[in-house]
Amino acid sequence: MHPLRARSAAMLRRVSTTVGTRDTTPAMDAQHAADLGAAAVHDLLASFIRLVPRDMSLTSLAALSTLDRTGPRRITELAASEGVTQPSVTSLVASMVRAGYVERRGDPSDKRVVMVAITEAGSAYLRTRRAATAQVFADAVDKLSPDEAATLATALPVLERLRDLVDEQRGLGQDRK
Repeated sequence: MHPLRARSAAMLRRVSTTVGTRDTTPAMDAQHAADLGAAAVHDLLASFIRLVPRDMSLTSLAALSTLDRTGPRRITELAASEGVTQPSVTSLVASMVRAGYVERRGDPSDKRVVMVAITEAGSAYLRTRRAATAQVFADAVDKLSPDEAATLATALPVLERLRDLVDEQRGLGQDRK
């Protein structure tokens, strides 16, 4: 059995054995479902991250992806959205500028402000990474039963909505490109 399935199955067994001893109100059932979903998504993402080789830190990759989805941002905004310090983002941006993945631009509304924007090379890098990840995902989906694949396809709008909700929590939802 695939390690991810084994872990999810173990979590399901653990939850199902504790349901009899815990409050089984709809709120608790929803909490159990949320806990299981969060653990499954976390494990799935961790598996993908490990399977696709990378030559950039995860923080840099996340910042580049944020710039791709939301457009140019101030360094302070990028630091806040990525959950890292401004000096750390300044260092990340400097290395991504050297690699040609982002560029610094002036803010037309305030000449004192520096904006960071993704370049075509940065967009191409992300497309390549996403294609590699999509291939790993497609290979895994090919091993699902037709019913499992249909269930996954049905869940995609919900997964996209969850991403949007998390982006809103990170302060990214209001100004997508």
